Amino acid sequence: MKVVAVSQRVEVSPGRGERCDVLDQRLCTWLSIAGYLPVPVPNILSISLITDRDNHWARLQSWLKTVRPQAVVLSGGNDLGECPDRDSTEECLLAWARDGLNPVLGICRGMQMMAVWSGVQLKPIDRHVNTRHRLIGKITGEVNSFHKFGLTGCPKDFEVLATTEDGDLEAIRHSVLPWEGWMWHPEREANLERRDLERLKALLGE
Repeated sequence: MKVVAVSQRVEVSPGRGERCDVLDQRLCTWLSIAGYLPVPVPNILSISLITDRDNHWARLQSWLKTVRPQAVVLSGGNDLGECPDRDSTEECLLAWARDGLNPVLGICRGMQMMAVWSGVQLKPIDRHVNTRHRLIGKITGEVNSFHKFGLTGCPKDFEVLATTEDGDLEAIRHSVLPWEGWMWHPEREANLERRDLERLKALLGE
C-alpha cells in the first residue's frame, strides 16, 4: 500500500493555549478508499529550532527519510500566509516531491500553494464560498467550492484542466511532473465522485 504524506491545517484554541494540526477524517477516508495509507505531516517539524537557516527543513527532511512516503497531498484550509509553519512545511514537501519526481495532489489551498510556489499570485474572488460550480475543459461535471482566493493565471510549465463558466481556474496539471491541483474538495462530497477517485489513482499510481 502506497504511503501518502498529507499536510494538515492549523487551528488555534486560545482558551486552552493550544495550536493544533488538524486533518479532516473525510480526506483520510477518501484516500483509504482509493487504496492509500494517509500519514499526516506535523507542521512543527518545519519550524527552525536552530539558528542555521540553511538547516531549517532538516527535521522534516529526516521525517521524510524515515516515513518514506511515495506521494504527497496538500490539503485544504488556512489561507496562504496565515500559518507560516504550514506554509514552510508545504514548501518543503513540494521541493522534496520535485527533486524525487513524486506525485502531488493539491486540494483547494493545496492548489493555491502549488501555484504560488511556481510563481503565480492569488487574487480575491467572489461567489466561490459554500457554493457549487460546473467545470469546463478536460474535466467536466459539478464540484463544490469553498475558497476566497483564485489564481491570477496558469503557472509556467502547467496546463489548465478545467475552469468555471466565468473563467476562474479550477484544475491545473504540470507538464512534466506528476502534479495536479484541484480547487474543489473531493472528500466533502456526500457521494464520492468516481471521476475524482479515478483521477487520483491515475495521478498517484497503484
